[in-house]
Amino acid sequence: MVFGTLYLVPNLLGATKPEQVIPAGTLDIVKRLKHFVVENTRTSRRVLSRIGMDCSIDEIEFIELDKHNARNLDLMEHLGPCLNGEDIGLMSEAGTPCVADPGALVVDLAHSANIKVVPLVGPNAMILALMASGFNGQAFAFHGYLPIKSPERQNAIKNLERRSMSNNETELFIETPFRNNAMLADLCKNLHPSTRVCVACNLTCEDELVISQNVAEWKKFKGDLNKKPAVFLIYSGH
Repeated sequence: MVFGTLYLVPNLLGATKPEQVIPAGTLDIVKRLKHFVVENTRTSRRVLSRIGMDCSIDEIEFIELDKHNARNLDLMEHLGPCLNGEDIGLMSEAGTPCVADPGALVVDLAHSANIKVVPLVGPNAMILALMASGFNGQAFAFHGYLPIKSPERQNAIKNLERRSMSNNETELFIETPFRNNAMLADLCKNLHPSTRVCVACNLTCEDELVISQNVAEWKKFKGDLNKKPAVFLIYSGH
């Protein structure tokens, strides 16, 4: 039996034209797919409509992945079309699948069933932020979300600074957009003035903002980061 392929489909990071940030070869593959594993059907339909599918959106099957119960995956429920020889696209809510989203569990399930997995090229907020930061791109780590409450949050920030200094490593993490300003304030409060911080907001969008400077300079910052999807980077290496 010949199985279909699981394609890892990059999503847009904001209100950007698909052809500006996604290669034509990737778009050609996505346009012909008729099955998608997604986190939210409504938002995924909207993105695929912007891409311009070869078939009607109503002809596409959307298989929702419950991120709160993602470990209880069923092979036939989530990858049934692949077992029947048809290709599937796995699409994140934003950016690259399986990075800061539960898609990796679907990929792991595909590997266990000997289904071919193909990652497609497209925007990845973490990599774009690292590229634009000027920090060490040879050694880096992504930490997802930091704790919301102190002292856990304060300890996490200080631990990242120590790790960056000890390993000469760039530390990346994300925050819920409406807590960006609070996160920046906590970084300024808990990091050494010479430690460098980069904040990369709305990457690939018209209002993209990337600022990379030390904490002493950040303390003078008067801008507003509220509700802007952002990646935070810390670097205290040498």
